[in-house]
Amino acid sequence: MSTIDVNNLLSQMRRISAQTEMPAIRGVGGLGNETAPVAKGSFGDVLRQSIDGVAKAQDKAEKLSNAFERGDPSVDLAQVMIQGQRADLGFRAMTEVRNKFVDAYKEIMNMSI
Repeated sequence: MSTIDVNNLLSQMRRISAQTEMPAIRGVGGLGNETAPVAKGSFGDVLRQSIDGVAKAQDKAEKLSNAFERGDPSVDLAQVMIQGQRADLGFRAMTEVRNKFVDAYKEIMNMSI
């Protein structure tokens, strides 16, 4: 069984994250030892930007898929699959964030005053 190099894995995840088209999520990590710019604005603005980024990724994936199905020669299967995976990953991340918010809300509501 091989050991996992955590730093190498983390740098690869940051590199892939930087290539996605979700600006609010892109600011979370950096490339290498550089620090990424933090999104300015209120929490609601950052949340809205990340939701919009996920929606745009899903729209792009759908458009590429439809173009591939129509036989558009400029779209290949690899592009369709990669964009579909990006959209899926963004949606899963957004779902996890929502679940954490709901858990935090429930915990706060169960606190005694």
